[in-house]
Amino acid sequence: MLSTNDLVRIASQVRRDIIRMVHGAASGHPGGSLGATDFLVALYFAVMRPDPNKFSIDGTDEDIFFLSNGHLSPAWYSVLARYGYFKLSELGTFRKMDTRLQGHPSILDNTPGVRMASGSLGQGLSVALGAAISKKLNGDTKTVYCLLGDGELQEGQNWEALMFGAAKGVDNIIAVIDYNQKQIDGPVDQVLSLGNLRAKLEAFSWRVMEMNGNKLEDILDHLARAKQQLNQGKPVSIIMHTQMGYGVDFMLDHHEWHGVAPNDAQAAEAMAQLEETMGDY
Repeated sequence: MLSTNDLVRIASQVRRDIIRMVHGAASGHPGGSLGATDFLVALYFAVMRPDPNKFSIDGTDEDIFFLSNGHLSPAWYSVLARYGYFKLSELGTFRKMDTRLQGHPSILDNTPGVRMASGSLGQGLSVALGAAISKKLNGDTKTVYCLLGDGELQEGQNWEALMFGAAKGVDNIIAVIDYNQKQIDGPVDQVLSLGNLRAKLEAFSWRVMEMNGNKLEDILDHLARAKQQLNQGKPVSIIMHTQMGYGVDFMLDHHEWHGVAPNDAQAAEAMAQLEETMGDY
């Protein structure tokens, strides 16, 4: 069992991977990827702990994860590679033509660890709910996790999915909302405010928790508590408060870094702030 310090070290290396991948491709989404890194590291290395050698598209008898806000692919790809789904060297192919690690996750070339194409925002929760229902029908007691963006909740399909999940009592799913309050065009509240998000989720009859998504202890605690609330007739959601660009001071809380690659000098400055703990790819 990895310690919190171990997870912190992995997260630092994942953030280095993100900077290198986006800089190398001269395109991508570093801000949200850096902000969600701690959650993805905790989920894979401490909570789900899947067996990458037994990956299957249907995920029978294992916890499974769906990334709805697919532009956070750099963080996810790094975690998948560091966990053993594919070779670290493949991270260097990010966003290159005719490779598996495209800017948004794809299943076209059977990328290990990926079960749905995402990036057309608003669809992930619907797919995750379908997978959760499938597990119930098959007597599979494992859990389905889904990560969504806050700006993504401006898509109406999410609210249909939220209504459906509660109405059908899909209580083996944990939906986590990355609430960094930033999107590509500016602060979420200025683009299209979500209002009182917790009250809305509760009104849709979901169990709701809130956590600090950039503090590993808090993530581990709340994911454990969320699992304790499963199988009680209601789906579970967590509003995860994160900071866009977490770990790199000049990117922190700036929506401009939602989808901009750092130049050479900026990449070097970012890497200087992030400890190399596992060896760069």
